[in-house]
Amino acid sequence: MVQFIKKAAVLGSGVMGSGIAAHLANIGIPTLLLDIVPRELTEEEKRKGLTLEDSQVRNRISQTSIQKLLKQKPAPLTSKKNLALIESGNLEDDLHKLQNVDWVIEVVVENLQVKKQVFEKVDKYRKPGSIISSNTSGISVEAMVEGRSEDFKKHFLGTHFFNPPRYLKLLEIIPTQYTDSHVLSFMKEFGEDVLGKGVVLAKDTPNFIANRIGTYGLLITLREMLNGCYSVGEVDSVTGPLIGRPKSATFRTLDIVGLDTFVHVANNVYEQVTGEEKEVFEIPAFMKEMLNKGWLGSKSGQGFFIKKGKEILELDPNTLEYGPRKKLKTPSTELSKQEKGLASKMKALVYANDRAGQLLWNIFSPVLLYSAELFGTIADDIVSIDRAMKWGFGWEMGPFETWDSIGLVKSVQKMKEEGKSIPNWISEMLKNGFTSFYKEENGQTYFYQNGNYQPVVVNPKVINLKQLKKQKGVIKKNSGASLLDLGDGVALLEFHSQNNAIGLDIIQMINFAVEEVEKRYKGLVIGNQGKNFCVGANLAMILMEAQDDNIYELEMVVRQFQQAMLKIKYCTKPVVAAPFGMTLGGGTEVCLPAAHIQASAETYMGLVEVGVGLIPGGGGNKELYIKHLENMPTGVEFDLQKVANKVFETIAMAKVSTSSEEARELNHLDFADGISVNGDHLLYDAKQAVLSLHETGYKPRVRRKVPVVGETGYAVLLLGAEAMYASGYISEHDLKIAKKLAYVIAGGKVPYGTEVDEQYLLELEKEAFLSLVAEPKSQQRMQHMLLKGKPLRN
Repeated sequence: MVQFIKKAAVLGSGVMGSGIAAHLANIGIPTLLLDIVPRELTEEEKRKGLTLEDSQVRNRISQTSIQKLLKQKPAPLTSKKNLALIESGNLEDDLHKLQNVDWVIEVVVENLQVKKQVFEKVDKYRKPGSIISSNTSGISVEAMVEGRSEDFKKHFLGTHFFNPPRYLKLLEIIPTQYTDSHVLSFMKEFGEDVLGKGVVLAKDTPNFIANRIGTYGLLITLREMLNGCYSVGEVDSVTGPLIGRPKSATFRTLDIVGLDTFVHVANNVYEQVTGEEKEVFEIPAFMKEMLNKGWLGSKSGQGFFIKKGKEILELDPNTLEYGPRKKLKTPSTELSKQEKGLASKMKALVYANDRAGQLLWNIFSPVLLYSAELFGTIADDIVSIDRAMKWGFGWEMGPFETWDSIGLVKSVQKMKEEGKSIPNWISEMLKNGFTSFYKEENGQTYFYQNGNYQPVVVNPKVINLKQLKKQKGVIKKNSGASLLDLGDGVALLEFHSQNNAIGLDIIQMINFAVEEVEKRYKGLVIGNQGKNFCVGANLAMILMEAQDDNIYELEMVVRQFQQAMLKIKYCTKPVVAAPFGMTLGGGTEVCLPAAHIQASAETYMGLVEVGVGLIPGGGGNKELYIKHLENMPTGVEFDLQKVANKVFETIAMAKVSTSSEEARELNHLDFADGISVNGDHLLYDAKQAVLSLHETGYKPRVRRKVPVVGETGYAVLLLGAEAMYASGYISEHDLKIAKKLAYVIAGGKVPYGTEVDEQYLLELEKEAFLSLVAEPKSQQRMQHMLLKGKPLRN
């Protein structure tokens, strides 16, 4: 068996196949992407005089798929450079190349006979010990290996990625009776640690776990919509974030997935089950009509919704005509908004005797019972089922967590009163005094299994801050942040203000954390497990102070923020920042001075202050400029002006990375900084980075002067901005912001090449920030961003 996967091959270059190849390339694994050989020439190929024997023609399908990766949205690649790791080929000429491959992933058409034919060829060419898997979304993996060699069978399993593979966390792994246990454990570990996935072991049943329950839930929702005479929009208004589901809710999700894809997945179960379950999986007549009309959703321009101008209209399933989108507003939907926490919101909704409550109860109760009936059939434990639904469908709570949140005893009582059949194992569980599927003790979560509670097993690289706080408490906290002990001599500073926005409370905790770490710890991690790392400074507070002309107060805040960033930079112990998700403005400014950045692969990083009429005020201009300088090779002459130009352009255009790889290309990260592919392992990786820096004798940074381009460089920086203003591309206020930014980056009115102190640059930055914050047009931009969530051009 292979010890590590150094090279992979993906067979089938459709959207899913090319997406898996892109994900492998993103993590640095060279990948061969093969597809069938075309049977006809295109018009362009004919004009070029090519024949069906030319390799350019024979590899066309996979090569075209590779090129499409550059245009797809959302982007499958974390960097366009990763495209170089994907090699095109075809299934007739290039199968011999499988001899050099450690993992072959089949992603051809969902047809058992076609898959078996492909595997027969693969068996002839693969090297012994290489892993073979199918990305089938529901065909029996057991049936696929019939007639294959013993070594093939031992190294074969199902690996079901969810689309798009870069972004969706779930990887269902489905072993067969022949799969070697070492292969299974290797692929689970590889899936989590290298591919960055949440891995769930599933059984070889139709549609496995997530698609089986998710599709059932969608069809139950459809049934209840028709039975209860609800509209498409009404259903979506209560089956999204209100109940801990994605914003796309039910029908917008179907439009995104594509009706044809959904029907294919539903039919796969329909053909393999009987009785009441078969009835649920039968597609309603109006959806079949939609299919006939080609109303597939986003890919065809219309589905359950259609956009007309700026208005989004909803489909009436009875008339198949579009009308204004409706929302369901009832006493329970309003009451739930007052409740704190998802569990309390759910209770307020599902037991309510109004249209929203009745709809949600009629959706929840059959889905919860269905999940319980499938326990033991699709997975061996409830944790796997819950994780599959959270990681594959974006539910905040899995079915058994949901059941606990609405009250197991109360809900079962109501189900019995309605004449519903309760699975025997749940009746037995309740009879023996077990009143919840999960319980927590001393920071450890336990789940119900066969008459006992067993500890939930998690990857040792997963650090759960909620549980850590229950086990160890906090060193110190205020309204904006907490200092925790991560163990092994490492402390963690966790932001927890609204949107993790930086205000005086967080600045105070940064100062305390650095002082405490310098006395008692090996180092500090700055990280959290909120929705985003940090969306920037507290804009509402800045605007309020500016409108009240409290410039003195703002000057104090800016100065304290700048000094806190210097404390991070010159801390005598290593400080590691662990950004993820949106890391904007002040969030980026917290990361730039750290000794090391350990970023999640999905980190969207940038200094975006110009979008609200300001420039970075916490030292971000200076630090990004210094980071560029430090990345220049030592002893090699370089053009200082080009460095200043690049930094000016990055900040003036508010460039935000679409991945941590791209953040590296923008110099927000450098090549010594780390990237965690699995976001759940981010804090563990950051902690290890602190320990590594400590063990290798970390030496704090030494203050050095910074060379700047000065007055002549300032004029050069403004050339582009003035040309854009003259052409009407930017407004007068945009030009004013550009001038302030250029002055800061250039280092003011000094000769080219002058070496200046960091504090001098910070003073320039503070003056520019405070002058802009007092501008009415900048205040209008701030207000617009707070109200509308998007920038204003004025």
